[in-house]
Amino acid sequence: MWFLPALITLLAWGTADLFYKIGNNEKEQYSALKTVIMVGLVMGLHAILYYGVYQGIDYQWRNLLIYLPVSSMYILSMAVGYFGLRYIELSISSPISNSSGAFVVLLSFFFMHGNMAPLEWAAVFLIIIGMFLLGVFEKQEADAELKASGAKIDKKYRISAIAIIFPVIYALLDAMGTYLDGVYLDYKKILPEDQANMSYELTFLFVGILVWLYLHFVKKETVNVFKEKYRGLAAIFETLGQFFYVGAMATKSIIAAPMIASYSIVSIILARIFLKEKLSTKQYIVVGFIMIAIAILGFYDA
Repeated sequence: MWFLPALITLLAWGTADLFYKIGNNEKEQYSALKTVIMVGLVMGLHAILYYGVYQGIDYQWRNLLIYLPVSSMYILSMAVGYFGLRYIELSISSPISNSSGAFVVLLSFFFMHGNMAPLEWAAVFLIIIGMFLLGVFEKQEADAELKASGAKIDKKYRISAIAIIFPVIYALLDAMGTYLDGVYLDYKKILPEDQANMSYELTFLFVGILVWLYLHFVKKETVNVFKEKYRGLAAIFETLGQFFYVGAMATKSIIAAPMIASYSIVSIILARIFLKEKLSTKQYIVVGFIMIAIAILGFYDA
């Protein structure tokens, strides 16, 4: 059964997005790097305490290298995404980045011989189109508010050939990572789920430690992990989603990937509830259609 793990991943990563948003400080120079540190530490602790101590899994360290192509795609995509947001508005970047789900479906169909029922295809493309429309409508709302207030968009955030390349690269790297996950966990079954997830989490731990050392010794920046409340909560939900993500991808990756990619609808709803952000009628309609598409996929899984 892939649907329940995919649904839990969707909810967990949508919640993580909320805490990423709350914990993000635009005035803090190393905000993104501190987030990487927190995610790396929480994932590392999960790998050591849950898999190693609680489950007593004998981890094969060579799997760190075997799984590195997958881990590196995800970590690189995050790095590109964080860097690119300096130069392009999030409302423009988000729909492009979320198009990774479409790339995964096509890669899985052509190279892993994945197949779906016609209604499943329709549900998947409804999710992908819905994610794109949410970004478009968000941009329209933002432009309307800027026009009404008379404010000007900073030059560095305007669309340009250079700026638009960052979310495109993110989408391609994330899609490749997700596709490779399907190969490793579902199609070729190169690694079992626990070894794959431990490999990714331990790799992220090492990256987090290296970033921490870089900030401490090179940039002379102090990082107190016990004061990183919101980044810590984001990291916990990120790790929870990752735990169930590998289960979904190991079962039916061609459908699970685009469904999980729609997790931003959860963050949109949570932002409406807790941050009092407003949604337009068009956005509510699109969110409703995405939920219907998810329900269709759940029906087929059952």
